[in-house]
Amino acid sequence: MSKKISLFGYGKTTKALAKLAKQFGSFKIYDDAFAGSGKDELGNLLLNPSEFKPKKSKLEIASPGFPPQHKLIKKARNLISEYDFFYDAMPKSVWISGTNGKTTTTQMTQHLLSKFNSQMGGNVGVPLAELDPNARLWVLETSSFTLHYTKRAKPEIYALLPISADHISWHEGFKRYEEAKLSLLPRLKEGDVAILPELQAKKKIAKKCKALIISYKDEFDLAKKMSLDLDKIAFKTPFLMDAILALSIQKILFKKADYEGLNSFKLEEHKLEELFDSKNRLWVNDTKATNIDAVLAALKRYEDKKIHLILGGDDKGVSLEPLFKSLCKLNVELYAIGKSAFKILELSRLYKIKARNCEFLKKAIRLIDQSLKKEEVALLSPACASLDQFKSYAQRGELFKALVRKL
Repeated sequence: MSKKISLFGYGKTTKALAKLAKQFGSFKIYDDAFAGSGKDELGNLLLNPSEFKPKKSKLEIASPGFPPQHKLIKKARNLISEYDFFYDAMPKSVWISGTNGKTTTTQMTQHLLSKFNSQMGGNVGVPLAELDPNARLWVLETSSFTLHYTKRAKPEIYALLPISADHISWHEGFKRYEEAKLSLLPRLKEGDVAILPELQAKKKIAKKCKALIISYKDEFDLAKKMSLDLDKIAFKTPFLMDAILALSIQKILFKKADYEGLNSFKLEEHKLEELFDSKNRLWVNDTKATNIDAVLAALKRYEDKKIHLILGGDDKGVSLEPLFKSLCKLNVELYAIGKSAFKILELSRLYKIKARNCEFLKKAIRLIDQSLKKEEVALLSPACASLDQFKSYAQRGELFKALVRKL
């Protein structure tokens, strides 16, 4: 039976599963990178997708980022997610999702709950196969990809940050992206809790949910509903929403809010990371801002300054025009890089915003260096993914910092 489990893709999630071959028996792993058939050191079969036989597969588990348009997904008859696969062994869990801030919210929540024997995983970098089922609680950053493939598993607490257009190419539209984010609601039971943005809480699927739903308009509204003292929270926009959600989760579980513990949390690199060059001018590495909402949050922080904004990369099929409707109200100059540079320049002309075609990050920094003043800010908040020119958003951010340090 175990030999009939098929894994689609050979990413972090499925590689972690493949290591469990001694426990579950060998897997058949299908990936476009495999030209022919072979075996790994654990005896798992490595196969090209053309060799997949649906009738001979009892269960299929896809890497979360494996697109639903792929021929393997379309052929699969028993497709589940890693969440479904480990659900029977899963302790109580908190799932955190949204468009922006889910990693920070997950990390803040784990920071608060770690003393209660919680473990953090999911999209934050630790596959479920590597988590301890004997932990008291799993805190899982949960992507729309995972939610799309999850049909059975559910958390005890679901915290959803505000959502906006993202991963449109993968989901083939915002409606399906939103549906993925809400797809688990029918599985929640009485006693479970869902924290939802007001717009999603009004959806039909939410109104039929048996769990307690706490809806919010914004971070201030949620703080009021959860009786949280904003004056005791050290984090400001855009991290205030993350902090309030983390405290809300702690309060639901343990009826307390540990402000001092929260305020000791250190933000990770690549999110509004401020640095100064040799001339004491401010540069901000916000390379993790790969969608419009994340950029808008960064712009709000520096709206009282002239902003030299580096935009561009892979726009993932999302129109950047909504961003430009906000940009035209600010004192901003754009530096377009990457695959979406032409689109950015076209929108800049349409909205009468000064923009330069840089193509590469190095050129953008060189041009900004020529005109940046001390009272201004240079901001890398690209609104796009990095994979058109980099291995990751982190590599893009590291190059940005390295180039600024040389100025």
